[in-house]
Amino acid sequence: MSAAAEGTSLTGRVAVVTGAGSGIGRATALRFARAGAVVVAADLDAEAAAESARLAGDAEVVALAVDVGDEASVVALFAACSERFDGRLDVLANVAGIGSTTNAPETDVETWDRVMAVNARGTFLCCKHAVPRMVARGGGSIINMSSVAALVGLRNRAAYCASKGAVSALTRALAVDHVADGVRVNAICPGTVESPWVRRLVVDSGESLDALVRRQPMGRLGRPEEIAAMALYLASDEAAFVTGSEFVIDGGLTAA
Repeated sequence: MSAAAEGTSLTGRVAVVTGAGSGIGRATALRFARAGAVVVAADLDAEAAAESARLAGDAEVVALAVDVGDEASVVALFAACSERFDGRLDVLANVAGIGSTTNAPETDVETWDRVMAVNARGTFLCCKHAVPRMVARGGGSIINMSSVAALVGLRNRAAYCASKGAVSALTRALAVDHVADGVRVNAICPGTVESPWVRRLVVDSGESLDALVRRQPMGRLGRPEEIAAMALYLASDEAAFVTGSEFVIDGGLTAA
């Protein structure tokens, strides 16, 4: 049974999902599409975004290549969205992100800047250009992808932890700034999720995937679809009284 059939519907809404080419971003784009939304699947990798659109089948998913850390690229994303959908923007899911695998003394400035550019500045830029469009249409929902790294210290993740802390703080600030405008802003804090991003991180850091699984109280990693289910809830009218909140989905990692 589809999410729309179960009552969580985005029928008739326009949703932008960044990082939609793989992992949580792809799962979120597909979940929104299956709930009835028209989805703009944005990703730095144009072919990956196009593949997400193909996987949506009969649902309407438009693929666009976007560098969220570049303001001109973000402006072009929302301009294209406005032109195609008559200015409508109801949902924004900021999922695009990259990681880091070093502590602070071992992190070069270029790595720090790139992680902050994608994770923190990218989220800020998309929100900056989405909010006025949502306000003009009477409101909307923004879902920012933070991380358990914003809540607890993770070894050898200095830049990543800092960037996700910024995402969580920005989420709260946006929520209080725009609650009277009808724009809800929330964050999801995933734990370790089975995804191409995590597999690359394991290779880069030399860590063992088995070790990541062993640290999980549930004894497994999360699935992108489980994070996407929360994103769908936050995007929908079922979450009409929810703003400025962070939702931890980590299999008990931060509770242990």
